Parts: sequence; C-alpha cells; structure tokens
Amino acid sequence: MTQTPQRPSYVEAIARSGVLGRLAAFDPHVAGTPPLGLDLPASDIDILCHAPDPLRFAEAVWHAFADQPDFAIWQWQGSDRPMVARFRCVGWIFELFGQARPVAEQLGWRHFRIEQRLLALGGPAFAEAIMALRRAGAKTEPAFAQLLGLDGDPYAALLLLEPLDDAGLAARLNRATR
Repeated sequence: MTQTPQRPSYVEAIARSGVLGRLAAFDPHVAGTPPLGLDLPASDIDILCHAPDPLRFAEAVWHAFADQPDFAIWQWQGSDRPMVARFRCVGWIFELFGQARPVAEQLGWRHFRIEQRLLALGGPAFAEAIMALRRAGAKTEPAFAQLLGLDGDPYAALLLLEPLDDAGLAARLNRATR
C-alpha cells in the first residue's frame, strides 16, 4: 500500500512559500481555520493584505506566485473591489486577499479575531463542538453562530460580539453551552 505524504503544518508551508516576505509591502496577516486549529484536509491558508492599489498588488502577486500550480487571480465586482489570488504550494492551497482597507478593518480579520477570542474562552470542548460541525459540512462562521445561538446572517451576527469584553463573551458562551 502506498502512503500519501502528509502535508507540512501551515506554519511550515507559510515559511517555505515565502509568502509573508514576498507580500511584506502589503502588511500580510495569516487568518482562517489553520491558525485557529479548526482546519480540515481541504482547508486553505488565508493571507489578508492591505492593498490600496489593486493593480500594484496584482502585479506583485503575479510576479511572486504565477508559476505555482493552480494559480488564478481575479478582482471582485462588489464593495471596494478586492483582489483575490489562489495557488497551490507545498501541499496547501493559499488564498491571498488584497483589499484597500487596512487588515485590522477587513471583515475576514475581524471574524478571525473574534473567533480566536471565543476559542480561548470556550476551551477545548467548545473547539471540539465547532470541529464536529465543520466535519459535518458547516463553514466556520455558521458553526460559531449555531453553537452560540446567534440568529440571522452568521457573518454579521459574529461581528455583533466584537465590542464585548472577555467577561461579556464568556457570559455569552455560558448561556449558549448550558
């Protein structure tokens, strides 16, 4: 029986890809499920960037990664028209997101930060409950919203928790996990 080689950790993949150094001019931040410990075999590595000049960002991404397998780059039509690129490198799919907003203001980063806080406060049992929903097919934000009993659009509902301090988040977790 032939064994499939395991892909490296996301941290090793980031280091080997050189993505953070190659995109340093765009303030790259790693987000998404791998750094949260919620990744599945099909999960990608999300890199959020501040790209006030989308063409400059696209040129930098093209120059750095166009030779990687499955490379694609496109620009969204809505909002402030962020640039997105995907490629495969060292066993992982990378998704680069360049938006005119500073990373700290981007919705993806804001979701990531609130999810980090909730996982830290909720502990291993909460993380495992999220993973059970993910393994059953749920996306990350809907899984959080379901466990927390948040109504409506899960992406918008999670952002409503953002201003809560840790005591407020812990109270929300306690109410939801009773």
